[in-house]
Amino acid sequence: MADLLADGNIKVTWAVTVANVSAPTVAELTAGTAVDLECLITLDGLDIKGDTASVDNTALCSTDDTEEPGRVSYNIELTAKRKDTTLEDKAWNTLVDRAQGYLVVRRSTAATTAWTASQPCEVYRSGAGAP
Repeated sequence: MADLLADGNIKVTWAVTVANVSAPTVAELTAGTAVDLECLITLDGLDIKGDTASVDNTALCSTDDTEEPGRVSYNIELTAKRKDTTLEDKAWNTLVDRAQGYLVVRRSTAATTAWTASQPCEVYRSGAGAP
């Protein structure tokens, strides 16, 4: 089996609206308000970390504490390059402080390949913070 290389095979889009995070539509990912960011993010600049909180499920009759996996939260950090003209500075102008939207990440397909229906992707409801 061949190894999958990430170089050139990650597409990252900021979408303002996604109705169903399990199946974003091509229209949502290519709308005039959607911004492709993969060519602006540095090689080590896409950092998505998940954390699962524990939920106590100890019964009243238990003699041991027990826990089950609970809610998952994500911390996303992007490092993007600045451009010297306002029109090209898409990352800086899009991810302004308190911007709300969805970070959509597609892996293992060339970044130059357009979004198509039913492609596997990760969708993260996100809010941008101050740079």
